[in-house]
Order: sequence, then C-alpha cells, then structure tokens
Amino acid sequence: MTGLVIKLKPNEKVLVNGVILQNGDRAASIRVRTSDVSILRARDAIQKDDANTPLKRIYYIAQLAMAGEAEAELATQQISQGLEPLKSIFGGEASGELERAEEAAKDQKFFVVMRAVKKLFPLEEILLHRTPAPALAS
Repeated sequence: MTGLVIKLKPNEKVLVNGVILQNGDRAASIRVRTSDVSILRARDAIQKDDANTPLKRIYYIAQLAMAGEAEAELATQQISQGLEPLKSIFGGEASGELERAEEAAKDQKFFVVMRAVKKLFPLEEILLHRTPAPALAS
C-alpha cells in the first residue's frame, strides 16, 4: 500500500486541510491515500513568539496560510519577500531549498514551503550565532 503514514501518540492533535483532529487514548497510525493534502501535527507547529528568526517567520506565515488563518495571496507575497534577502546568505543545497520554498509559495503549497525552510533551521542557527571575524588593522 502506498501513501503517507502518520503515527500519532495518544491524544495528539493534527491539522488536516484546516481541520483539527485529535487522536484517541491509544497510539494510532493513519495512512493518507489522497495526494495534495495539507497535514500538520501540532508538535510540528510553531507559536508566534517562537517565530523569531527569518526562516521561522516564513515557516509561521506558511503555517497560518495552511491552517486557513491567513489569506493565501498575502502569505505568498510575504513568503517571497522574506526569502529574497536570504538567497544571498544561503548557498549550495540550502539555496535549492529556498528556491523550492519560493516555487511552492507561488503555487500556494504552504506545507512544501514549511518543509523546505525547516530543513534550513539548523544552518540558520549556526549562521545567527557565528561571531564575525575581527577586522584587520591597517
């Protein structure tokens, strides 16, 4: 059998196409057979206060749009504007993820945006905490 398998812990919540579902008292596995469905487990969602870096803000905007809490057109605009300055900072495979996120935003596939930028969270953390090299004396 094909499809996405979601494993839920007891009482875990999941957002499916804008609808919040909650698992029962036992762990469960659900096989999603429909393609192009938006699914977000509550544990993968970030809170507004945690959207404190450029990539996390983009993730949060996409999350809101996916949940139907933000207008898709506006979210697409904000995501594109947020990604633009990051293109000059992230290189290599990371730039490919940014391109993937940008294309997905244009297609209003906000889950793909979230997945692409989330892969870059560890790299962003490193870049944000890197100390600049000391200036050379002339």
